[in-house]
Formats: sequence, structure tokens, C-alpha cells
Amino acid sequence: MFYLNNSNLYNTYIVISNIVYQKQWVRLILAFITGMCGIFAFSPYNIDCTALFSLCSLQILLLNRNNIQSAIIGLIWGCGLFSVGISWIYISIVNFSNLTHLTSIVIIALIVLYLSIYPALFAILLNILCPKVTCLRLVFAAPALWHITEFLRSKFFTGFPWLQFGYSQIDGLLKGFAPLAGVETITFILMFISGLIIFSITCNNIKSILIIVILFIISCLLNFMQWYQPLHNNVSVALVQGNIPQKIKWNLTQTVNNENIYLNLSKHWIGKVSIIVWPESAIAELEINKQLLLSRIDNLIKNTSTSLITGIIDNKFNKHNNIYYNSILVLDSNNKYHYPNNNHYYKNHLVPFGEYIPIKKLLQLLGLSFNFPILDLHQGNYIQPPLKVNGYNILSAICYEIILGEKIRANLHSDTNLLLTISNDAWFGNSIGPWQHFQMARMRALEFGRPLLIATNNGITAVIDANGDIENILPQFKRNVLISTITLTKGKTPYSYIGYVPLWFVIFLFLTFIITCKLKIIKLII
Repeated sequence: MFYLNNSNLYNTYIVISNIVYQKQWVRLILAFITGMCGIFAFSPYNIDCTALFSLCSLQILLLNRNNIQSAIIGLIWGCGLFSVGISWIYISIVNFSNLTHLTSIVIIALIVLYLSIYPALFAILLNILCPKVTCLRLVFAAPALWHITEFLRSKFFTGFPWLQFGYSQIDGLLKGFAPLAGVETITFILMFISGLIIFSITCNNIKSILIIVILFIISCLLNFMQWYQPLHNNVSVALVQGNIPQKIKWNLTQTVNNENIYLNLSKHWIGKVSIIVWPESAIAELEINKQLLLSRIDNLIKNTSTSLITGIIDNKFNKHNNIYYNSILVLDSNNKYHYPNNNHYYKNHLVPFGEYIPIKKLLQLLGLSFNFPILDLHQGNYIQPPLKVNGYNILSAICYEIILGEKIRANLHSDTNLLLTISNDAWFGNSIGPWQHFQMARMRALEFGRPLLIATNNGITAVIDANGDIENILPQFKRNVLISTITLTKGKTPYSYIGYVPLWFVIFLFLTFIITCKLKIIKLII
């Protein structure tokens, strides 16, 4: 065993810890700052090493604290991360609702506070399970409990799995684990590594660094694994970025003008590319009301090799009322368009307050109202058939859905040719939100070994290859068309087959090992 008794690293740790241990308020300040630093691991900053810095800092600050102190530190660390990381939500609330600036700030503060409960829960559970500074706490309990609390965050109240640190590795050293075991496994590994780092420092031991090196080597070797096979046929695509200002996008007097912008940008490429893609709700009106436009497009692509995909609002009738859907419609050159059309994708995971209002009656009693243009939409099915486009099978997601890896996995088939997501991030202006969204979308391509098309209203519009790398991209806030040729792939990655079963099995083993060790200690004491 190697020791660092005389090392500068260990001596520095002793000096700093003596200062920090004496003052809880110092820890709280550091918790907020180091939580806030975690945001630099994500796009557009992409400093992936700050993920480890932030997680290591959290683990250090939680050492030698009681349960209440641990919970407060976890809460403040979470406030640091989320107050900066999701600040872009404020833009959509204040600009596109009837709420005042003060009310909008209060809403954001409540959202941040809610999300920060999960790091607080992690901190208190960690302290209850393993209060002492041991390998058991840092290396085994911390990553297992972190994953459990992150899992809860992704499920409760429709789920919000935003800012999971595994996404920071899309261009990082741990990228190789994504197609093998998914992004949540990378998050687990990051917490595992942070525990090894803190254990090597606090216990004056560098042997655990060897395990970290081995993990990075394994990830690098995994990058050379070919989990999919490229096909010989390439597909030419045109992704249209209309850059329609959000304030006029849903204005009925502007609808025809906005549609003509997309149509004029697309005409030149009809017959020259296989697939033209318009973004989410590019046609910002009910499909049943746009039959003339859709028939016109259908005639333009007739007898050509081009099919067109667009976002549109669809509605269906039941016995009592209309049901509205945020949908994707395919106008296929091989099949004449008619209404109703079965070649649709209906958004399943709706955004609260953006597409429907939860607890509507309570909000009305409180005098809160919203004027978002799309409200009270209906969910599509969780499992839906692929879109049939020019003979290709396309797995689709609208906006937020692309961050839901398990949903994408549930809809993936061996004959899925490529992934598609359409979005309208104009809600969030020139903020970091669209870049975070883009980073998470890229991870889906890497996890499943499929090329990904990302078509948005004002950016980020891009083509991602099956390795999660950017092939072509348009600048934000520019009206333009992205022309690209993509290579289709076949085959399924290990993650596509088994999902997170191995990760949950490892967590079960970790927790079993912890409980077994604690029982042995209790028996020795008795």
C-alpha cells in the first residue's frame, strides 16, 4: 500500500479540512459555489472535468456532518447547480405568460428548491447508511444512493432528468460506456470515481487511483468497439430552420407568411434530397384546417424522390370533445396524402405548463393564469410504430422527449434506420437551455448507434452520426437549410438490448455488500 504522508496534496487537504470543518457556513458557501461549477460540465461550456470536481466537492463537504447538516449541504449544493443550470426556464415564463417578473422568479425558485431536494435526500441517506469516512461510504454507498435519487428525480411529477452528469461525457473520456450501458451508468461511474478520489486523499492512499486509470482505459478501448454496422446506402436530407420569432409564430395573421417561409426554403430541394424536415409545429395550426397547404405540398413532391416531415397540431374527435396532439406528419412521395393520415407520431411526454396545465383548478383559485399558445394537449401512446418515410423507418421524438433514453429504447427496433427529433427552442431565447438539450440529444445517437436528425425552429439544427459526433450544424438564429448526407446503420448496441439491468444489479450488489459489512461490524461489537 502506498501512502501520501509527505505529499503536498495530503498536507493541503489537512489544512483546508481543518478550516472548513470548524464552520458550517463555510461549507454552505462552498457547496453553492461547487454546485454552480457543475454547470460548466455541460454544453455550451463542455468542460467535462468539472463534473468530477463538483461531485468530489459534494462528497468532501458531506464528511463528518450530522444528518441535518448533511441535508442542508446537499440542498445548497443542488441550489447552486440548478439555479444556474435551469435559469433558462425563466425566459419562457416571463416572456410567454401573464405572470409578473416577481412571480416568475418565485416559480423558478420553487422549481430549483424542489430539484435540490434530491441531492439533499442523497446526502442524508448517505449519512444514515455510512456516517463514517470509509471506503464503504465513498466508493460503494455514494454512487448507489446517487443513482437511486437521480432515478426518483427522473420519475416523480412527470420527471425532470435534466443535468445528469453522464451527459458531460459525450466528448469526454468516459464516452465509451454509453453504447454499452447508457448515460445513467456513466453518471454512476463518475460518482464512483469521485469516491475513489476522495478516498485516496482522506485515507492517505493512492492505490484507488489505479482503479480510476483502469476505468478510463476500458472506456478508451470501448471506443474502438463497433457496436453497429454501416449500410452502403446513404440518405440525403434537408433540415429547414425557419427562425420564426416566437411572438409571431402562433399569431393567426402570420400563419400563412410563416408557412410560405418554410415552403420557399424547401422548394429548391424537392427532387434533390430524399427527406426534407420542418421543425416542431412549423405548421402552427390544426392539420384539419390546413388541407389546401398540405395538398399543395403533396402535389409538389408527387413523382419525385422526396418526402417531407413536419411538425403540426392534430386533433381527433371523441364523443364529448376534441383531443389535440403535438404531432409529426409525413407527406410521402410514394403515397398520396389524405386526412386523417396514419403516418403520424404523437408526442407522449408532455411538458407541464407548456403543453398542459397540471393542478389547473388550484392554480385558478390562486389567480395564476398562462397564455402559452399550446395548452391541454393529449398524450400519444408510449410505444408507437416508426414513421415510414421514403422506405425508411424513423424513430421520432418531439422536443423534450429526446432526453428520455428509456423511452427511445422501448421504441427502437432492429430495422430502425435513423433517429429524428424536431423542436422549437425559441421559447428560451439566447440561453444555455438549447445547448443542454442538444448535448442530451447527441447522447441518444451514441447510445443506440443510429444517426440522428435534429430540426429546430431557430437552432440548434444539426446532423449527428452514429457515434454521437456532429457531422453538420447550422448557426442559431439564422434562416437557412442544412443539407447533408447521412450513413445509415444496422445492429443494436448492448444498451439497446438490456438497458439499465446491469446497473441496477451492480447497485443491488453494492447495497448488499454495505449491509453485510455493517451487520458483521454489529456482531463484532456485540
